[in-house]
Amino acid sequence: MSHALSSSELARYSRHILLGEIGVSGQEKLSSARVLVIGAGGLGSPAALYLAAAGVGTIGIADFDRVEPHNLQRQLLHDDHSVGEPKVNSAVRRLRATNPFIHVVPHGEGVTPENAVGLFSGYDVIVDGTDNFASRYLNNDAVFFARRPLVYGSVYKFEGQVAVFDPTASGPCYRCLFPEPPSAGSVPGCGEAGVMGALCGVIGSLQALEAIKLITKVGEPLRGRLLTYDALASSFQTLTLAADPACPLCSQSSSIPAITPSRYQAACAPASISSPMAASEFPLEVDVTEAKRLRDTAPERAVIIDVREPFELEICRVAGAELIPMGQIPEHADSLPRDKHLLILCHSGRRSLRVTEYLRARGFVAVSNIAGGIDAWAREIEPGMPLY
Repeated sequence: MSHALSSSELARYSRHILLGEIGVSGQEKLSSARVLVIGAGGLGSPAALYLAAAGVGTIGIADFDRVEPHNLQRQLLHDDHSVGEPKVNSAVRRLRATNPFIHVVPHGEGVTPENAVGLFSGYDVIVDGTDNFASRYLNNDAVFFARRPLVYGSVYKFEGQVAVFDPTASGPCYRCLFPEPPSAGSVPGCGEAGVMGALCGVIGSLQALEAIKLITKVGEPLRGRLLTYDALASSFQTLTLAADPACPLCSQSSSIPAITPSRYQAACAPASISSPMAASEFPLEVDVTEAKRLRDTAPERAVIIDVREPFELEICRVAGAELIPMGQIPEHADSLPRDKHLLILCHSGRRSLRVTEYLRARGFVAVSNIAGGIDAWAREIEPGMPLY
């Protein structure tokens, strides 16, 4: 059912309406559409802003995270005043200020295995702005069961990708490209490798454009195609994708009949609430107070391994911690002591959780993630330590 545009809306969207391919009817489709943006970060920010400006009638924002200072380099939904608050709060405020004619719905619990299919079913298009593999696989699988198109985007350093995975169009899905996620710690995220802020603007804007094309049925969406962008060379390439006849999700021989939470437990929610305690004296995760107690009371039995990059140590560091950047963990794993409790530290606790899981998969028992990372350490243990 189309939304009849008011005179104010007709004036606001006049440059869309002047396009013969869109016109009033296309703009009414946008005003009636519901789009869910997963992640109010580097990709979700430009995507949501352009969708709001375009007049998409209902925009959902799903994110469980809070705004941190390092987000502001690329996450344009947020500003200095929103540091520390939930991202969905500042996102809703910014989007409503951008366009008072739209409805913005916050989903502060984020996307979880338990709510994904039901949540996606309430929207017409899903825009994936997440930055970890577990969430990407969950989003891909959930749109398959919800029968909704997914606009995928990713960024890494100076490179970005965009594609449309549409289960209603018999095309490939994300698992057709990557049947299984890489092993924990083998691929660094932007928190370890860095990312050019303006690159997020390019890829997020392309995601918004693909969503608009899907809604208005204008042009050819990137179904069955992967668009890649090299910012350093200023070059685009388009690769044709084929459905995998052995895909574990979308093929006739599918081995994934439903969303099973254990399949996505690595990174679909904040580490502090998603990681269960291990049934041993070495929990999967400890807070910074417990990490300090373990180190101070038994330094011969506990060691802090800092998996951040060297440039991060120039900003702040925990005295006595051993530096092994995340990307070097696999080559150093065999030399790590198995008779000590390894306490893994990073900036916010996410990289270190991945390293902890990787080491446990390698047979290490006495290894725990330090929840909240050095950011929590600075706030709770050493208040004078610089934050970044």
